[in-house]
Amino acid sequence: MATAAIKRFLSGVLVMGLVVGNVVPIEPAYAQRDAAGKIVVAHRGASGYLPEHTLPAVAMAYAMGADFMEQDVVMTRDDQLIVWHDLTLDRNTDVRHQFPGRARDDGRHYVVDFDLAELRQLRVTEGYRVDESGVERQIYPQRFPLWQGSFQIHTFAEQLEMVQGMNLASGQDIGIYPEIKSPAFHHDNGKDLSTAIIRELKRFGYTSKDSNVFVQTFEFDELKRVHEEVLPALGVELKLVQLMGDDEVYQWMLSAGGMRDLAQYADGVGPEKGMIISPESTRSGLIISSLVSDAHQAGMQVHPYTFRQDEGQIPAYADDFDHMLELFYFEANVDGVFTDFPDRAVDFLREYD
Repeated sequence: MATAAIKRFLSGVLVMGLVVGNVVPIEPAYAQRDAAGKIVVAHRGASGYLPEHTLPAVAMAYAMGADFMEQDVVMTRDDQLIVWHDLTLDRNTDVRHQFPGRARDDGRHYVVDFDLAELRQLRVTEGYRVDESGVERQIYPQRFPLWQGSFQIHTFAEQLEMVQGMNLASGQDIGIYPEIKSPAFHHDNGKDLSTAIIRELKRFGYTSKDSNVFVQTFEFDELKRVHEEVLPALGVELKLVQLMGDDEVYQWMLSAGGMRDLAQYADGVGPEKGMIISPESTRSGLIISSLVSDAHQAGMQVHPYTFRQDEGQIPAYADDFDHMLELFYFEANVDGVFTDFPDRAVDFLREYD
């Protein structure tokens, strides 16, 4: 056990949880130290070190020992699947310079308005925003510098080929974790994103719940459609995950009964991490919701997002990044985490294994 953890254990701090306004006791701190079965999901690759959703970021995360590679998947105008987080291109590319006049009325450039050949021409960089004076401001200033290196957009198939190729070369079975990104938006633009993704997964041999893949989405109606219609139509069975934010649309899920209902369609949930340990928690008192225990009782795994070590990203109740991981993995008992820094989470679990 790490020295800092020993000190915290010996301090005898009583960790309490608040669930629906009631104070309930949580297991004594650090009574369970088994790291077996806990997973690390590389959030958009090793995105804390290289521009997100680029093949170099995938290769780096693989070498760091992540258990799963996440892919956000969107569709182009010519029905190609690319790995890209946003529906738009403005945050991570030079699209406004390469294709002036192609923005929609809201001033943004949408992936679905471009062919793959056009997207291949774009230069990909670290995330940035343009301020009122037109200056590009990097979102995470301590990460890979803007406009350095040579990074491009790639297809979903190209990333699957890379992961499967590295699996073959290394003798490992690292999984994939694609997200059906904003399926309602794609339906509105005449695209059945879910069917296209599941068909591609089938083509690459992901066909059963034994396949090392989770398919996730924020939209419950689409999750249900995938479970009831898309998977049966394509003759496959895959593990599905319901992503969750802290807005009202997900409130019905946040009870034991809601989790049981959700478990009819999902094998896991992916909540924003503040839904598990409240941001109002302090070092002397954690506020832990019943989300994880309710999901586990319903037979589902829990993989919260997103764990970052950048300035301002460590909650006040945690001493540092490793302590934050410790609280989520072992106090809240989550099954895995999405992180931009997969090496840190991998090393942390190895220490406690």
